[in-house]
Amino acid sequence: MTQNPYPTQEMQELFSAILKLKNETEAAKFFRDLLTLPELREFANRWQIVKLLCQNKSYLEISQKLKVSTTTVSRVAHWLNHGLGGYKTIAERSKFSKK
Repeated sequence: MTQNPYPTQEMQELFSAILKLKNETEAAKFFRDLLTLPELREFANRWQIVKLLCQNKSYLEISQKLKVSTTTVSRVAHWLNHGLGGYKTIAERSKFSKK
């Protein structure tokens, strides 16, 4: 079985399109057209999990605050700590990163 490449050409085109956004208003419009409201809420929630993890909040505290399972918090924490560094890059730029 061959693994699918990451990123695919289609994903690269999406990433390039995102980089063309000039401000939060354009980003909000683009992502609202691209995603459903539940998808947007899920992505926003994941980002809040990253933010709270970087503030050294416990999994349980995050779970209760955001009304998500500790499994979800654990999954996000895994990608924060062992992923490709995307979360960490933006967390550092957002000034709420743990170093």
